[in-house]
Amino acid sequence: MTTGDAGFVVHAVGRVESTLTDPTAAPKQGHEGAPDAWLVFEPGMRDALADLRVGDRIVVLTWFDRADRSVLRVHPRGDRSVPEQGVFATRSPGRPNPIGLHPVRIVAVDGLRLRVGPLEAVDGTPVLDVKPQLDVETGIL
Repeated sequence: MTTGDAGFVVHAVGRVESTLTDPTAAPKQGHEGAPDAWLVFEPGMRDALADLRVGDRIVVLTWFDRADRSVLRVHPRGDRSVPEQGVFATRSPGRPNPIGLHPVRIVAVDGLRLRVGPLEAVDGTPVLDVKPQLDVETGIL
């Protein structure tokens, strides 16, 4: 994936394997009924996964590859009774750089695969990165 004007390239480190296949039918947030899903990483990522454990809270960054990158304003949560807002004030997947941010818990580790949940990203969604979740108050892992 390239950003064109910025001149940098981002490579997926893995993909989501999920029972969710239709972005329009997927929950808007993980805690709204999303299932657990597998994150399947590229072979070169083995060392990067080495210290992740069951029970760890992580933040998964994804690339919403099916999102509309031309969207700048939306009705939050698709509710037309709510006034439009700029996408930077929402968590809409349609946006100039459709990066998904998913706080999840690791429920299984199997080599190059992490089972996490709940995750609202659909099957095949590219995974860009994984980071430990920080405590909002203290900034500590």
